[in-house]
Parts: sequence; C-alpha cells; structure tokens
Amino acid sequence: MVPHFERAYSLARWLCRSDADAADVTQEAFVRALQYFDSYRGGDPRAWLLRIVRNIALTWLETNRAAPSGHALDERSAPDERWIVGGSGAVDPETHALDDDQAFRLRQVLAALPLEQREVLVLRELEDLSYREIATITGRPIGTVMSRLSRARDELALRLKAGVGGEWP
Repeated sequence: MVPHFERAYSLARWLCRSDADAADVTQEAFVRALQYFDSYRGGDPRAWLLRIVRNIALTWLETNRAAPSGHALDERSAPDERWIVGGSGAVDPETHALDDDQAFRLRQVLAALPLEQREVLVLRELEDLSYREIATITGRPIGTVMSRLSRARDELALRLKAGVGGEWP
C-alpha cells in the first residue's frame, strides 16, 4: 500500500479540500487498510486503497462539515501538480507565466466542482483509473461513472469558458 500513499493523499486532498483534513483521512485509510488487509481479495491494490480513502473522506465530510470551509487552491496548496504542467515547455518567462496562470485557473475550477463531479474527474484524469476501477471505488455502475464523467467534463469546460467557479463554495 505504501507505493500508493501519494495517490491516496491526492484523492483525499481533492475531496476534502484541506491539507490537514487530507492528512487525517489518509492516515485513517492506511490504518483501516492494515486493520482489514486480511479481507483484501486481490485485484488492484491502488483501487482497493482509494476506495477506502474515498469512503473515509465522504464520511468525514458528512460528520465534520456540511459545506467545506477551506481556502481557494493556490500554487502552494495544490494537491498534485504533476498532472498540469504548462504545456508549451517554453523558457520564455511570459509564456511560462501564462501557462502557470492557466494551470492555476484549472485547479481552482476543478476544486470548485460539486463533489460527485470532482471525484470522477480526479479518479479518471489525475489518477488515470479505468471506468471499471472508478466504478469499483465509488460503488456505482459503470454507466453511472461514464455519465457523471461526461457531465463533469462538460461542467468543467463550461466554467472555464465562462470564467466562473474559481473559489471554494
């Protein structure tokens, strides 16, 4: 499970929208994974661990706060920047600044999406999981995963185009 720590933390961070909460959720997930390791029936250990992380994060959110009261993502608190690096690769400072601004804006809009949409986008686009793995993690049918992902992509594109949704709700 240890090789999947960063991915577990990243998912918890995107769901909880707080570094401290994500650390707590990730720690609890690893404790539970160790506690219930004998119930692991094989398959993808990453998907198994991420399902535990998801379940703990959702329970934590329901228990501790109705609406997240975090802060807007900024360059220092982004959960995982490996997935969005300025696309041009140029060394020109102006181009680099524009790339950074676009990446920052995308992270903000993604973070402001509703939990169900944010969750499937993170699992598919950031964690590169298959529809089947996402269905396993979320406990939803593949068709539901596919439709949620489609709606999430549409909503993300709409918000990026309209320039809305950049702050925490």
